[in-house]
Amino acid sequence: MPSPSAADHIQDLGAYVSASPSSFHAAHEAARRLEAAGFTGLDELEPWDGGAGRFYIVRDGALIAWVVPENAGRTTGFNILGAHTDSPSFKLKPKPTTGAHGWLQAGVEVYGGPLLNSWLDRELLLAGRLVMLDGTQHLTATGPLLRFPQLAIHLDRNVNDGLTLDKQRHMNPVWGLGNPADSDLLSVLASHVPDAAVDPALIGGYDVVIADTQAPAVFGANGEFFASGRLDNLSATHAGLAALIAASSVSGGADAPIAVLAAFDHEEIGSNSRSGACGPILEDVLVRISDGLGATVSERRRALAASFCVSADAGHAVHPNYAERHDPANHPVLNGGPLLKINANQRYATDATGAAFWARLSAEANVPYQEFVSNNGVPCGSTIGPLTATRLGIRTVDVGVPLLSMHSARELCGVQDPAFLAKVAELFFRTGA
Repeated sequence: MPSPSAADHIQDLGAYVSASPSSFHAAHEAARRLEAAGFTGLDELEPWDGGAGRFYIVRDGALIAWVVPENAGRTTGFNILGAHTDSPSFKLKPKPTTGAHGWLQAGVEVYGGPLLNSWLDRELLLAGRLVMLDGTQHLTATGPLLRFPQLAIHLDRNVNDGLTLDKQRHMNPVWGLGNPADSDLLSVLASHVPDAAVDPALIGGYDVVIADTQAPAVFGANGEFFASGRLDNLSATHAGLAALIAASSVSGGADAPIAVLAAFDHEEIGSNSRSGACGPILEDVLVRISDGLGATVSERRRALAASFCVSADAGHAVHPNYAERHDPANHPVLNGGPLLKINANQRYATDATGAAFWARLSAEANVPYQEFVSNNGVPCGSTIGPLTATRLGIRTVDVGVPLLSMHSARELCGVQDPAFLAKVAELFFRTGA
């Protein structure tokens, strides 16, 4: 059975995922939890007072939170945990109310690289933000509304020999019966805005995605598995959030770093946005923190040289039915500890220095870890790690919780691994690099 701390963590992770059907909800829920822990939200349009404290900002679907210790100086380094709030899904198109043959359907565009078949025959919701013509914004989440219905086997006798889904023709979910000319999906979204009356005619824009409605669950012979949507990468966002809140309640030593959680948006589509890791959001915050401490440009560069980034994103556990797709010598397992992700072509930013640092941190936290490297014939994806290292020149190591079914509508991890990651992250936030 999982230890009490792991059991508590996995239940809280489930609650966080359930409250975060979109990146905007994930940032909002993180901000709510930080406020409850005594952090202060700052406005990017306003001046910030320098000095010690616990703060955060939200930019669209991203959040940056940080703790400046009492003894922080102008060259104090930053210990940054980077994660992301978005997950592969489907995003609502303009003119979203479609349909034919008596069905109401939603026009959606594929977001990132979802496993399309995993979204079939599930009860799904729409969630995201509505932006009104006057610039005000509202979060919305519908509850069970849509479904991608699969064609019956009687009408496709060869389906079990290979399912082919056309992203345009086949991935149009149904959400009702009727005539599209007499229906309005935006009205449905407006009706699900909490605590506000929203006129759908005044909606000027929207960022709305599809999410699974099935609740997260612990299962397995000994309760060792955890299934949920959006574990890539809310498992790391939540671990970083829990670790930062826990670390902020402990007084740091003389060499305590400035602890930073950077939860970016848009990682699944390349991070090229104002709230993504290729954008300026993290640098903007670090510069303003340094300015508040009175640092010169030279002193800020010294602070960055003393900094370290842990890029935390989900990785692959060995699949028992497809072991040949993995590296022959490196087979990470669930509940074996976080992954140290390594790639010779720097698709992950880990180098020998980062590997040694992660090994030391894990040993001090009494947490196991596993190395992950791809099969040479199956190239890996990438993370925010190389992007952050390239933009800011900060030493970076790539880690993450091992999963099965990555990019499925419902992914699978071990119940121990998210708590393991949070435990090492908490030590990282309190330890000079």
